[in-house]
Amino acid sequence: MKTFLKAQATSLISTMVDYVMFGLLHEIFGVWYLIANVIGVASGGLTNFLLGRYWAFSSKEEEIQGQALKFFIVWMGNLILNTSLLFGLNETLGNKNAWISKIVVSIIIGIGYNYVLQKFFVFKKDNDQLAEA
Repeated sequence: MKTFLKAQATSLISTMVDYVMFGLLHEIFGVWYLIANVIGVASGGLTNFLLGRYWAFSSKEEEIQGQALKFFIVWMGNLILNTSLLFGLNETLGNKNAWISKIVVSIIIGIGYNYVLQKFFVFKKDNDQLAEA
């Protein structure tokens, strides 16, 4: 439970970084919402990786390059899902408020995709360590 709560806190911080970047780029600088989304997701992803490795999952045993590669693979899936769902909600369903679409998509992907793949793939621990987490 402790790991789950730390991962959720990490996700919240990363989401805030994502949203701040998205808001600055889209609302203040007028960048198209999908480009602002990609940059926001990238910023949040980097934040999430560093907090996940060093704090939430305390997974420093594996070399950072290996974890970074696995995280990048998961993050690319996240980016594709995130941008596709954002576009689908915002354009296809007629929702012209990119913020509402972004929030809905973030919740779906955060719970159903990111946490599971980070815990069991990116920051996976040996069975002994899982019992302690």
